[in-house]
Amino acid sequence: MSGAARIDEAALIRRLQERSPSRDAAFAELFDAYRTRVFAVCRNLTRSRADAEDATQEVFVALMRALPGFRGESALGTFVHRIAVRIAIKHRLRSVRHSELRVETPEHPLVESLEAREEQRRLSDAVEQLSLEHRTVLALFAVEDLSHREIADILGIPEGTVWSRLHLARKRLAALLA
Repeated sequence: MSGAARIDEAALIRRLQERSPSRDAAFAELFDAYRTRVFAVCRNLTRSRADAEDATQEVFVALMRALPGFRGESALGTFVHRIAVRIAIKHRLRSVRHSELRVETPEHPLVESLEAREEQRRLSDAVEQLSLEHRTVLALFAVEDLSHREIADILGIPEGTVWSRLHLARKRLAALLA
């Protein structure tokens, strides 16, 4: 995680778990270190900027509540991602239940040509047709650049399941784009 690699996780976790004025500063440090990546995870899973913004806020509220009980059995980044994925999926499912599925084309201001925009739309439409579990694994791997082990830890599934879901997601995506 950019920014997160520069923090001393053990010291940050201690400060986050204290009941002292330094806890607010520690939370601000956590927010600064992880906000961009949390938003990206939420954006990729909710497929909606508004839902991603709401989910990102909810992630940090959930972190504030959950961190006092964090035992350090996983890396802080894994813990943050796990909460972000869970909340983003919850927002996605809520959005699908309460309204028609909104398909938003990701914003790419640098894409100028009609062919590139059309290809991006086709890819976005194909990704949207994947199951939520396949889309989640694909987003964490291809967009977030996480390892199979990290994805397994975040989702709480065996690493072999990550490999399998990623393989099936790629295969389905290739068939949809053929």
